[in-house]
Amino acid sequence: MAQPPEPFAVGEGEGTPVWFLGTLVTIKATGADTHGSFSLVEELAPPGFGPPWHVHHAEDELFYVLEGEETFRVGEREIRAPEGSTVYAPHGTPHSYRVEGEIPARHLCLTSPPGLENFVLDVGTPADERTLPPGTEPTPEEVEKVAALQEEYGFEILGPPPWGGEDEWENGR
Repeated sequence: MAQPPEPFAVGEGEGTPVWFLGTLVTIKATGADTHGSFSLVEELAPPGFGPPWHVHHAEDELFYVLEGEETFRVGEREIRAPEGSTVYAPHGTPHSYRVEGEIPARHLCLTSPPGLENFVLDVGTPADERTLPPGTEPTPEEVEKVAALQEEYGFEILGPPPWGGEDEWENGR
């Protein structure tokens, strides 16, 4: 019989910080930490940021907005998500979000099953400090890595954010 996972705690300002696509992602819990149950990351994103329109084929994502305001598009639904909101994006449903207003937004993202935290590590770079990266746009190298890793991580980039955005995300590039 497998041993249950060990209890753990990760405090404010703790976790593995990674600069990822113009944001700061702090990995709080990995699949290894949770015995394969879920992963949890905290993301700080600049005003106007939005990831490409994409779909995960295996992972469900649950977002909890800690600070700021975001608008999510999940399938055909557009959801306003101020601080304290929870948004669920089930696997197989295209989704994206956009940071609204003039201040960065911060949210938690719980993913089940886990594994996307490894994608963040594969694409991003270790953060020198717990702030937004020097550039607030994805680097060309990050965009290339994202495109190359889609199949391995079981997701597809469907295009730029649904509110318009950089054309580097067109056709999964």
